[in-house]
Amino acid sequence: MHATYLLINFFSVIVPFLFSFHPALRFYIHFKAFLAGNFITTACFIAWDMLFTCQKVWGFNDTYTLGYKLYNLPVEEVLFFICIPFACVFTYHCLTTFYKISWPHRPEKIVILVLSLLLLSAGMVYLNRLYSAVTFISTGVLLLTLKFVCKVNWLPRFLTIYPLLLIPFFIVNGLLTGTGLQQPVVWYNNAETVGIRVLTIPVEDFVYGLELLLVNLFFYERFKPVFKVTASRFF
Repeated sequence: MHATYLLINFFSVIVPFLFSFHPALRFYIHFKAFLAGNFITTACFIAWDMLFTCQKVWGFNDTYTLGYKLYNLPVEEVLFFICIPFACVFTYHCLTTFYKISWPHRPEKIVILVLSLLLLSAGMVYLNRLYSAVTFISTGVLLLTLKFVCKVNWLPRFLTIYPLLLIPFFIVNGLLTGTGLQQPVVWYNNAETVGIRVLTIPVEDFVYGLELLLVNLFFYERFKPVFKVTASRFF
């Protein structure tokens, strides 16, 4: 069905969008901060996406898209970079609203250093695999930059919440990579990955998703004070 990718985006975002107006959550007051940050993030990831599509690192099945494109990307792929981060940042907002999440400084530093070094090492090992190398190395560098250059204070909260975000991730990315469908919506060139999949999902996607959300959250947190408004009831 040509609307498959569009429907995956729609059902990923509709519940978080509607609950954004719940009086206990009021995520709608942060819409401007999210959209401003997401615009920058989406522009970067679309450029990456277009380049890798040109190089046939991945591609899209026209059977599951409407046929409208931005250069070589289906419009549904562009919407993916808005809908999925929105749902995830909304979830982050909800959990951090109701739960205080923090780590001691030393364990936080160790976890980020170890995770970054593992990613950088994996990227160097798989330098001949374009998706693996670029994703692992860029995410490792990003984590180190956020912690030691930008000195953000929300990494422990996000890294605690990220495993929970993997639950809907399995559903959405599973569908996109072919779980439950006759063919994948998004296909990957196995020559550019390590060749390991969880169900139908390449392991690189887990790191790619981590990087996508880290960049979105970085700009979201930076723009929140800029677009700060007095919270009030929507209705």
